[in-house]
Amino acid sequence: MKRILSIAAATALTASFAFAGTSSMDFAQKFEKECQGCHGPIHQGGVGSDLRPKALKSKNREFLAERILNGVENTAMPAWNSTFSKDDATGMVDWLMDWKNTVELTLDLDEVKKTWTKMADREALAKKYPKPTEVKSVLDITFATERDASLVDFIDSTTGKVLSRHKAGFAVHVTVTNKKNPRYAYSISRSGKLTMFDIGAPGQPALASVQVGQESRGLAVSPDGKYVIAGNYNPGGAVLCDAMTLEPLKAFDTSRVIDPDGQIGPSRVASLADTPYGPYFAMALKDGGHTYIIDYSKPDFPIVGDIPNIGKILHDAFLNEDEGKDFGRYFMIASQGSDVVGIVDFKEKNLAAKVHTGKKSKPHPGQGSSWYSKGQKKQLHATQSMNFGDTVIWDSNWKVVKHVKTAGGGLFVGTAHDTPYLWSDCVLGKPEFYNEVHLINKDTLETDRIIKVGKKKGQLIDAKTKKVLQEWDATQHEPVPVNEVASKISKEKLMPMPAKVGAVVKNPVQPRLLHAEPANHGKWTMISEWTTGRIGIYNSKTGEFIKYIENLTTPTFTYSVEHRQHIPGA
Repeated sequence: MKRILSIAAATALTASFAFAGTSSMDFAQKFEKECQGCHGPIHQGGVGSDLRPKALKSKNREFLAERILNGVENTAMPAWNSTFSKDDATGMVDWLMDWKNTVELTLDLDEVKKTWTKMADREALAKKYPKPTEVKSVLDITFATERDASLVDFIDSTTGKVLSRHKAGFAVHVTVTNKKNPRYAYSISRSGKLTMFDIGAPGQPALASVQVGQESRGLAVSPDGKYVIAGNYNPGGAVLCDAMTLEPLKAFDTSRVIDPDGQIGPSRVASLADTPYGPYFAMALKDGGHTYIIDYSKPDFPIVGDIPNIGKILHDAFLNEDEGKDFGRYFMIASQGSDVVGIVDFKEKNLAAKVHTGKKSKPHPGQGSSWYSKGQKKQLHATQSMNFGDTVIWDSNWKVVKHVKTAGGGLFVGTAHDTPYLWSDCVLGKPEFYNEVHLINKDTLETDRIIKVGKKKGQLIDAKTKKVLQEWDATQHEPVPVNEVASKISKEKLMPMPAKVGAVVKNPVQPRLLHAEPANHGKWTMISEWTTGRIGIYNSKTGEFIKYIENLTTPTFTYSVEHRQHIPGA
């Protein structure tokens, strides 16, 4: 793996200075760190536009440079004018227009195996600490990712105390737990690092790691607790590992698949999900438009279902929660290039339906929402739209029953049994609105309340009367710098949590709210604030503000162990 990546890095380095002009920016490095998450490792697009030379040749260079500098409203494309000069933007456009795909990586199990590292003795720790040491139960823990700090954190959900912060690869993207053995947790970073943790031992130490690729995204653990699978954007494919050791067992290569246009090429792996419905993993091929169904109960983990023609640019997915025999039967996968959510049936191993989310809609369910609505007297499911403020709700007959308008495009819509609301963010909306989370009543399907956090104060607002129901101090504080330390238990680096908050920020920024996650056994909901470096804690039943967790860096994804125990595929 190191050998392959070094070739790729050398090629990128050569190309990065070809059109530098008066800019000193390393365009290849900047693209890899900041851009390929949305635009793809070979520039093929996804959440963002196709940036290959063929797609750009008819575009005006000045227009493209302006988009880099000022961003694009109602998309995931931010303004880069704070870190890019005009020369940087022009140079980046030149580099993109002349870019050549000189290296295509292929997933190689033998190379992946060479990167496997044991970091602590799992069995010895379990014997020494048979019960959790810092919480009453491991179910009390919530994970959080600090994207730009490359950290995964473990938080006591009942108090809000940050227990530990771990260096776990660039832009930690997803965390999951082992539902059969919830003592064990896993994270995957965008830089391809898969890490396993023991959240019952002191400090929640890392037990093992493996480099599954150059750029990765999805993660799932089999309900029997035996296997964990991680998905790659580059090299395209997925790696299945032993969930108790993290040793790689099989690589599923997707460097050559047929896409919806009949062309053969590489495909990134988007969402991965396990299901209680059967011994299956679902694996969505982002560029291929397929979903594979892998049977992990059989020797060599065969692909037993291949569901094609779901749509273009597959992304996030979630499972249905219909009570009874159909619980977790359907894998609901967003197709952002086709304005649909595809309904993949684990039982029949086919495409049961397509839910059309609206003209030019880009569905992004994030963790998604599935719940029984007493008011509507049926099971409902929901996704966000990335590019405009629209929460789309459909039933188990796969018919859209409501479009609920919000203030701007969002990434996540979440709920739980203990809250009367869907919590829908507007994180991709305009700056004057991306500080809002809309609380949609699960029975009436109307927006009841809005959480709005300003630069100095936060408000809970009645959506219908506009009356302010609660107001709180939202003063922003500077982060307190700390030095990384070596773990006393594991071969890893930790970042201590400062004991106090920093000085008051003189020029506060607009808070950017995203990803509402139930916590504290349903009593709280946690909302990340990207730009302010904190997580807000709210009353799940009322939406009222409780307190902040401070001193974080771009907190993004949160994951409550207790809550996710009840959610299929999560």
